[in-house]
Amino acid sequence: MPQVNKLRTALPGEGGGDTAPPSPARLRTALTVFFALDGFLFAGWVVRIPAIKDRTGASASTLGLALLGVSAGAVITMMLTGRLCRRYGSHAVTVVCGVLLSLSIALPAQTGSALALGLVLLFFGAAYGGLNVAMNSAAVEVVAALRRPVMPSFHAAFSFGGMAGAGLGGLVAGSLGPAAHLFALTGIGLLVTAVTGPVLLRGRAAALPVEQRATDTRERPKGMSTQARRVVVLFGVIALCTAYGEGALAEWGALHLSQDLGATPGLAAAGYSLFALTMAVGRLSGTALLERFGQTRTLVAGGVTAAAGMLLGALAPAVWLVLLGFAVAGLGLANIFPVAVGRAGALAGPSGVAAASTLGYGGMLLGPPVIGFLADWISLPVALTTVTLLAATAAVLGGAARNVNERPSD
Repeated sequence: MPQVNKLRTALPGEGGGDTAPPSPARLRTALTVFFALDGFLFAGWVVRIPAIKDRTGASASTLGLALLGVSAGAVITMMLTGRLCRRYGSHAVTVVCGVLLSLSIALPAQTGSALALGLVLLFFGAAYGGLNVAMNSAAVEVVAALRRPVMPSFHAAFSFGGMAGAGLGGLVAGSLGPAAHLFALTGIGLLVTAVTGPVLLRGRAAALPVEQRATDTRERPKGMSTQARRVVVLFGVIALCTAYGEGALAEWGALHLSQDLGATPGLAAAGYSLFALTMAVGRLSGTALLERFGQTRTLVAGGVTAAAGMLLGALAPAVWLVLLGFAVAGLGLANIFPVAVGRAGALAGPSGVAAASTLGYGGMLLGPPVIGFLADWISLPVALTTVTLLAATAAVLGGAARNVNERPSD
């Protein structure tokens, strides 16, 4: 078994300071900061898409093609991140990808054409995809160490970070150009990574119970059985369906409000901020909901709620109704992704988490370019109704998965 995030404690009288691994609680805090930073930087980028669209002179379909660069870069990196985590440790990969994401976010505002935008978004997408897979891998270890279903709390941090990033973007949209704004985000990202990264680099949720580490050691060489792989794909598709909606709202919600309903730049940015807020609130209550209602009811109710909210957000004729729809959609989508990823981990171990996370984030990155092509072909409001369709599909699949065993036999 590869030695991942190998640690040691300084011997008495040995120099080098305190090298003892941080506690699981401290690791949870540090990892929560990275989830929040990821959401903050991503939201800072998406609320400036209308301004960057104008700067490059791209049409909706051309912009969608450029945004495909994010998807391509992320998917390629996601396929490699698992190996990097096994070799160097998920914590080290998280820190490195945090640095790369912070550096890459300044690049889109420096481009003057859709082609150049697509090329720099390849780099941005690679950093974003790598960070998300590495963070989720590390989060699974922390959840196991704490022995509590706290996965939704990490994703709540992402949502709160997204809300803060979108809120800041809305405040400065009218007075600060996208280049200066995104360059400032680079500085913030590097500073946060420099302060928080050393905690992750010193520790692994290697505070895992001894019996858990032994179980992981026994199971990793086996890989997933055929039955387990099918179930992991099922939960991966559920994650994809809901993450598609999150990506679509992040990158097209502001444009829908400004272009189709005439909202001001600040109000358009507030749409994603409101969506992120309700998603964060929903995720903060995720552990309590899971303990009270169970995973199946949480998945089904979330999918139905998101479908109804997004139908209102896509087709309502008034700005306030669209904002209400976005808020309801965020509440519905809140816990589906973390529940699906966590369920995949319970069924197939760490490899199940990696596979479901990759499928899920693939949906988040696939949504924006698909919406772009449909917007040019039909209209943006109608294109956004695909989010409703996929949220309803997630509800149906969540109900179908109610009889899945905890661990399919080999």
